[in-house]
Amino acid sequence: MPQHHEPPAPSLDHDEPADDARRSLMQQAACVAGAWAASGLLPTVAGEVRQSHPRSLLVDANGQPISAKALRPGETLLFNYPFAASPVFLIAMDGEVRDVELLTEAKQRYAAPGGAGPKRNLVAFSAICAHKLMYPTPALSFIGVRKGIGNEPAQVIHCCGDNSRYDPARGAAVMSGPAPQPLAAVLLEWDAQRDQLHAVGTRGGEKFGEFFEKYAFKLEMEMGRRARETAGATCVTRPASAYSRQWQSCPA
Repeated sequence: MPQHHEPPAPSLDHDEPADDARRSLMQQAACVAGAWAASGLLPTVAGEVRQSHPRSLLVDANGQPISAKALRPGETLLFNYPFAASPVFLIAMDGEVRDVELLTEAKQRYAAPGGAGPKRNLVAFSAICAHKLMYPTPALSFIGVRKGIGNEPAQVIHCCGDNSRYDPARGAAVMSGPAPQPLAAVLLEWDAQRDQLHAVGTRGGEKFGEFFEKYAFKLEMEMGRRARETAGATCVTRPASAYSRQWQSCPA
């Protein structure tokens, strides 16, 4: 009776390169994740809104880099970014700020970054209100960082013009009022070796186009064509009291 022989099992050698490739990709992913964790920046989420802008070193009025370690909890500074005329709140929170996923007015998801600096408590947000586009001017500001009330966090960004209140401990999410979306977050990068801060971009719903359209004549009179210029290698950072002469008080 003739014998039947089973065909030899197919070699698996051709799968080894694929396995090696998969292992390599996993190693690369681990390295990238480690870099994100070290920098304090989040990976993007699907469909999120992130804008690229110049990398600008934050300096004081004398041109010296500001020290992240020297910023005291409860302190608020302002600088202009990513344009010469667009103000930003730099806030030293009382404790560590964690990342949070939020939605823009157009229902686009984005990851508002956690705090930067040695205590991960430094956050920055566009100081242009998301409702009526009120912003701090040299003469007067209706939007500012104020003490929270009741069960609110210790610091709240409050716009008196429309009574919108934002939570800087949660990506400047809207707490109350008619604002349709959170304030755009400004990404901060902390150089631990030099103890320096850089602004490196934004996340969330920007209002710069509407801002320049609404205040075109005013900004042209105050700053000329420079108003729309992008931030340079450095951004001068000032205490709130030195940025606007008067901060409008408003009912809670």
